[in-house]
Amino acid sequence: MNHPTPFVREGGAGPRIVCIHSNASTSSQWRGLIDLLSVNYHVVAPDSYGSGKTPDWHSDRIISLSDEVALIEPLLTDDNGPVVLVGHSYGAAVAVIAALAHPERVRALALYEPTLFSLVDAEGPPPNDADGIRNTVRQGSIALDNGDLDAAAEGFIDYWMGAGSWAGMPESRRPPIAASVKNMRRWARALMTEPTPLAEFRRLDMPVLYMVGGRSTASAHGVARVLLPALLKARLLTFDKLGHMGPITHPDVVNAAIEQFLKEI
Repeated sequence: MNHPTPFVREGGAGPRIVCIHSNASTSSQWRGLIDLLSVNYHVVAPDSYGSGKTPDWHSDRIISLSDEVALIEPLLTDDNGPVVLVGHSYGAAVAVIAALAHPERVRALALYEPTLFSLVDAEGPPPNDADGIRNTVRQGSIALDNGDLDAAAEGFIDYWMGAGSWAGMPESRRPPIAASVKNMRRWARALMTEPTPLAEFRRLDMPVLYMVGGRSTASAHGVARVLLPALLKARLLTFDKLGHMGPITHPDVVNAAIEQFLKEI
């Protein structure tokens, strides 16, 4: 299958850092990190399928995380050697799968709450820690079937950011988010049916910064509980006062931690 060329936001020169955004977002969420790191690194941030300026998924087949990896594969080749992958939420899940597919091209991973819910379900069937997001997608799907994008977006945003977050969001920010949540079922299926077994992640032989928000959801914490022990060179960093959307709500805090991790490796 031929893949489109993703839109890429970039800056700087040097070893490459590839930043993958969360759902209902775009590469613009990494602007601050690009500015911070561009003195020493070539930072690239692609728009994922159907986000920002990248075309939507182009097949009748339901998208998988491997398809998302294939979209960004050209960015994983750099004359300066292996790249560092930075990812948030869905983007962090894509980053981990990319590292498994191309370990020789990935030097390190900086992950903020990868949402590999399939690992939670593999540990034990529902009811489990993934029930919250599962129910959010179920209710959002009903809203989508009724043509109510705003209701679907409200449920999705409030689940990840807390009750009332959608209502408190500036009106100008709502339309692109509401438009993006039409892909909610697609995102959920990719994350909940990812076939990679937990044992495979033990093959990742590179430094990993695994970041979590102390105020995040049970689903995100459930993935961390299962996945983190399998990442043999991972270091856990908990931001006690942040939630799942920490890279967006508190970018300076999270970006500083990523910069420090890069210095350490």
